Formats: sequence, C-alpha cells, structure tokens
Amino acid sequence: MERVKKILVVDDEVDITDILQFNLEYEDFEVVTAASAEEALELLDDTFCLIILDVMMGGMSGFKMADYIRKQGNEIPIIFLTAKDTENDMLTGFSIGGDDYIKKPFSIKELIARVQSVLNRVYNSRSNVGEASTILHKGDITIDLNAMEVSTPEGLIEVTKTEYDILKLLATNEGRIFSRAEILDAVWPDDSLVLERTVDVHIARLRKKLGEYAACIVNRVGFGYSYNAR
Repeated sequence: MERVKKILVVDDEVDITDILQFNLEYEDFEVVTAASAEEALELLDDTFCLIILDVMMGGMSGFKMADYIRKQGNEIPIIFLTAKDTENDMLTGFSIGGDDYIKKPFSIKELIARVQSVLNRVYNSRSNVGEASTILHKGDITIDLNAMEVSTPEGLIEVTKTEYDILKLLATNEGRIFSRAEILDAVWPDDSLVLERTVDVHIARLRKKLGEYAACIVNRVGFGYSYNAR
C-alpha cells in the first residue's frame, strides 16, 4: 500500500495545481503537476496511483487524455475536474473510464475525501486478499478473485476496477436481479452523487469487452441486471 501515494495533477490553471499540490502533500501524498495533457502523458508511469485531471484544457482535453490512457490498457484511477456539470458530461467521463467527477469550484475537504474514497475502493481489496487462490467459473467467464482478473476462453479481458466489481457482484449472486440503486450501493458505497445511469454506462462498456460472451449479463427492463452463466 506504500506505493499508493503518488498523484498526478493535470490542470492548465496554476492556482489550481498549486492549491491541490499543497493540500495533497499535507495529507502525505507525493504530488507531481502538469500544465497540459501532453506534458502529463510524458510524466505518467506506473509509480502513480491516481490522476486528478481537468477536462477543459488547451490542446488535448482531459477526456481525450483519459480515453488515450484507457486504450493503452492503463487502468489507473482518474478523477475529473470540470466547470461543466451536466448529466451528459458526467456520463461521458464515466463512459471513458473515469472513477469520479468533481465540479469546480470545489471544496478541498470534499476533494480529499473523494481521493481517499477512490483509492480505498480501488486498492484496499487488493491488499486484503488472502494467499489461497479463489477461481470463480461462471459459464465461459472465469473470475480470479485474488488476482482480480476476468478471462474467457480467448484469454484475459482488460477491465477496470469498477467493471470488475460489477461483474463479481452479479456473478457471485447468479440469478438474482440487482436494481441500479443496489449496484450503486455495492460498488460506489461512498459516492452518493453518482447517477443511476452510470451503472448502464459501465455495464455497456463491460459487455463490449466481453464480446460474444456479453449475453451472460442480463437486463430485465424495469427491474435491473442479473448474471446468467448459460
């Protein structure tokens, strides 16, 4: 857990990066700042545990940077900062793999709490895993509960932590229908501002990654989602 301390802050407003760096360092994080997405991509390596990323910047936008990172297979947690707070903007952020979305101007206390929440959600379960391997076989889908990996007969599927948590919830309760609200409570327990439609976005991305095996995730209109191993 010691390496989960280094944060990359990306924003073209120097006042914002200075404030975030000061307050995050006060909370014992190591902080590296970048004034553009292009600079951030040059700095980014596997020593970082989180990116705090402004959406609206000159040059490459925060959304484009996040999309590029995800297409490279990098699942580092991302918290978006933005002056825009429409539902479509939020869903865009989540659909390209964002983990949280904070509107400017923001409270430093709230931002620190969101940072801690995302890091706890993403990393704590990894540090608490026991030594014995637990493999869950559900039809053509295999879930390694220790390695937190998902695979099909074709090989490993690159999923985000949120996608993994949703799939694990459904697969370990095969046949049970979970409402969107129940999935939100189970997967985003500390993020009360997350919209129910966000569940649909993440499940759509998960189904796309599962390809021909996506039918295992069943949507019962008006009720919610369930898992069917077929």
